[in-house]
Amino acid sequence: MPITDSDPRVFFAAERTLLAWVRTALGLIGLGFVVARFGLFLRLLTQQADTAASHHVSPWIGVGLAVLGAIAASSASVQHQRFCRSLAPADMPVGYRSSAGLAVGYGVAIAGLMLAAIIAA
Repeated sequence: MPITDSDPRVFFAAERTLLAWVRTALGLIGLGFVVARFGLFLRLLTQQADTAASHHVSPWIGVGLAVLGAIAASSASVQHQRFCRSLAPADMPVGYRSSAGLAVGYGVAIAGLMLAAIIAA
């Protein structure tokens, strides 16, 4: 079946792409949290073992990963919003709003930035 000029599958493909980027952003933010907390775990282990090993870089790597995830989610949301504005009304499914996907994308971006601020503090 050929794709015509007015096909809602174009919009749904864009929505799947947005949600794939949001999923990637969540993975980066989660990995940032794990890396930051693993550094805390290593610091506690070195205190118990009375060694002088330093693990001060892992919180900053965690902050970087969380910020990278926030950037991925926000840029994907901005690009999806721009794409939806460029679509013809016939390409949008009847009664369907793209605001839910955008809210999830921007919410993940804000959560990533908040987590980065908490890790950095």
